[in-house]
Amino acid sequence: PLPLSTPNRNLVRLTIVRGITWTGFLLAIIVGVELLAFDLPVTAVVSVVIAMGALNIATWWRLGRPRAVTHLEYLLHLLADIAGLTLLFYFSGGSTNPFITYYLVPVTIAAATLPWRHAWIIAACSMAGYTFLMFSYYPIPQLGHINSDSPLSLHILGMWLNFGLSAGLVTFFIYKMAHALRSRDQALSRTREAALRNEQVLAVATQAAGTAHELGTPLSTMAVLLKEMQADAAPTSELHEDITLLRQQVDVCKSRLQNLVSNADRRRMAEPEVLDAEVWLAGVVQRWLVLRPDVSHQFDVAEKRGKPWLAVDATLDQALTNLLNNAADANPENIAIRLDWQDESVVIDIRDHGPGVAMSIADQLGETFISTKSKGMGIGLFLTHATINRFGGGVSLYNHPEGGTLTEVTLPRCAAPG
Repeated sequence: PLPLSTPNRNLVRLTIVRGITWTGFLLAIIVGVELLAFDLPVTAVVSVVIAMGALNIATWWRLGRPRAVTHLEYLLHLLADIAGLTLLFYFSGGSTNPFITYYLVPVTIAAATLPWRHAWIIAACSMAGYTFLMFSYYPIPQLGHINSDSPLSLHILGMWLNFGLSAGLVTFFIYKMAHALRSRDQALSRTREAALRNEQVLAVATQAAGTAHELGTPLSTMAVLLKEMQADAAPTSELHEDITLLRQQVDVCKSRLQNLVSNADRRRMAEPEVLDAEVWLAGVVQRWLVLRPDVSHQFDVAEKRGKPWLAVDATLDQALTNLLNNAADANPENIAIRLDWQDESVVIDIRDHGPGVAMSIADQLGETFISTKSKGMGIGLFLTHATINRFGGGVSLYNHPEGGTLTEVTLPRCAAPG
């Protein structure tokens, strides 16, 4: 199937324009030879038209291939059009041909669709072709200018200067306008994506608030039953230890839900707190270990001068906890956590020894509800990406060369609180 990228669409349009243009040139040649008795080298002119037609057919065939069109390929097509025009005008009067200003068409197309350097290449080649045709061409008596005693009349020179000025202005202003339009479209696209992501986050948050309210009753029931079971079990038995662990986990769940409900409004309105990144990260890891007692880990901090400071709140704590849980779900053994920082950023690396991330979904993780787990819904990664992006950071997942997944969290470094 035909790819629908912008360069491919532009090449489709260029092919249509080329077909219409050269069909028109062929009709003009027939009229000139048959009705106006132009003395043209018919074989050479028709050969140029046939060559451009073959190029158009080859371009249509190429567009049916599942391969994206690059800017370089598009540039080569426009250069081929300029070469074809130069040959046609050479055999039909050169700079005296009234269609010589058609050179502006590829110049305008390049300015509107190609990068800055490529657009100026097309403008320079068109100007070079026009200049060549002022001095070397097959003359057509019917196209000669009146009062042209010298090979280079003032009329032809004026046409050349006008073309040069027009080509320069078209290349500059059309490129600038097209670039502004592309930038606006990109900004609108990012705004729409951000609005859609915020809507999804709001929907998830609404569901989470209702779920938190509903979970309070069953957790309280579980806590009462576990307390009774703990009293009935022998203090030295393994069952007593398991029940104690279950009670701790239920108490953690209740505490988290209570904090969620009580701090929701205050956290939403409050400004993030600036904390020492090492102290904050160590606290998050310790709270996470209470939830995941089965995990073995290693926590390293880069040996650098100064302290890294971060703007954090409860949502960032939860986002990092989600990433740590993903690493523990992949493989709870020997999870490596490292804190590093640069002049403007703080980097947190989380490396597990699990199966890694499938390349087919690596680019989509965090953008939609896609999970790396067989029973996961992808909500955790989605909310994690949304939260870290809100703080001006980013999350990247890589397959480590030695196996497992390396999760890299980048956050903007803050100045020390005054």
